[in-house]
Amino acid sequence: MTGEYGLLEPDESDAPGDEFEQIDVTDTEADRIARERDREFDQFRKRIKDSDRFKVDDGAFDDATFAALYKLVQDGYVDAIGGPLSTGKEANVYNALAGERSLEMLRAGEEEVAMKVYRTRATNFQDMREYLVGDPRFEELGDKKKIVMAWTRKELSNLERARKAGVRVPRPITAQRNVLIMEYIGTEDGRAKRLTEVSIENPETAFEVVREYIKRLYGAGLVHGDLSEYNVLFYDGELVVIDVGQAVTIHHPNAEEFLERDCENVASFFGRQGMEITGDELLEWVHENAEP
Repeated sequence: MTGEYGLLEPDESDAPGDEFEQIDVTDTEADRIARERDREFDQFRKRIKDSDRFKVDDGAFDDATFAALYKLVQDGYVDAIGGPLSTGKEANVYNALAGERSLEMLRAGEEEVAMKVYRTRATNFQDMREYLVGDPRFEELGDKKKIVMAWTRKELSNLERARKAGVRVPRPITAQRNVLIMEYIGTEDGRAKRLTEVSIENPETAFEVVREYIKRLYGAGLVHGDLSEYNVLFYDGELVVIDVGQAVTIHHPNAEEFLERDCENVASFFGRQGMEITGDELLEWVHENAEP
């Protein structure tokens, strides 16, 4: 992996401040569609469930999840749903052909989006709560459905905030219930490689970019909370930060602990690339240079 890893310019005209808008996690149009179950929706649901490219054989998706996909197609964000890019305990990520409304938000020549579907029957809701409770964007959360919806909306909000701050993340497009649509980071041959999957020939410059991203996130009032070589991609000469769903505001009671962990993870990785850096040194640099 070579290159100078170009940085984005922060959006100074619309830079995020210390304010945080409340995030709505009430029932969506997808919930209404799932309740009414008209013939057109039932046909769509059956076609998706039976597709070899989109097998759902683990009971992870409920009817409202299929309704969310249906609504995204109806609204012009997705034209066709493809196969899985990655699977995890909390979510599966699929590629999809971008609809007209998504194409308006993508760069010229880009025709695919990534579709992140959070599992509605995830087993680690308590872990999710750790990152949600104390976030000023949410009121008291209730059942599992609201927790998953909150997580999805939070990731969309975090992507928007990070991008305004000049952090290279997948371009956020929209969210419907527990489904997030964003820029696909990869080529027709597959997703972009994580830092842990490539050979870094210029670790000093790569470290400076990741360090700058931590600072910019903190200056925008966010802490990633799970930053490591597994959540940074190398794509088209850029380093791209992913998986920001758990990112918390600096007002979260555990924000400083999460920041310390991020710095330790990043320093440990680049230390293995031959650099002399500690987590404490990186943390101190962030505090000295960020302007939250």
